[in-house]
Amino acid sequence: MNRLLGALGSGSSRRLPPVERWNPPFCGDLDMRIAGDGTWFYLGTPIGRPALVKLFSSVLKREGDDYFLVTPVEKVGITVEDAPLQAVEMAVEGEGDQRSIAFRTRTDDLVTVGPDNALRFARAANEGVKPYVHVRRGLWARLTRALTYDLLALGEVRDIAGEAQFGIMAGGAFHVVAPASEIEGL
Repeated sequence: MNRLLGALGSGSSRRLPPVERWNPPFCGDLDMRIAGDGTWFYLGTPIGRPALVKLFSSVLKREGDDYFLVTPVEKVGITVEDAPLQAVEMAVEGEGDQRSIAFRTRTDDLVTVGPDNALRFARAANEGVKPYVHVRRGLWARLTRALTYDLLALGEVRDIAGEAQFGIMAGGAFHVVAPASEIEGL
């Protein structure tokens, strides 16, 4: 696994604050939005400093369908249009049942697909398949369009509970994209 993560530029993930243990009072909503393409906005203006976006992402917390930036003393709501993170790089090692896939997000989170970091796929009208990888604490990263094509190129058809399914084998599990009968529509 270290070799796979090393291919993405680092041997280990960054250390993050324990936001899951912080339960400060809600202080209201902030005019901050994460667009569907992963761009962070403050007061309607894109945040151009990657280090600032990385800092904000490190204190991002999800509660149900809502997203917050939290510190030990305050919690503010923000808007997330799709997924709060975006996977921008992928490394693949091995094949078939032995395949490992790792991703790097725009905010430098490194994740390897496995029991704690599953893949999921959504279907949207006029957008086809939208793949996501679980990053941490209920936060998901949507794959860029280029990574989507690279990931789907690894797909195969397998019989799951008597039905042919198209999916991706990674991290010891078969991640179903769609019934094989529907792959023409992807």
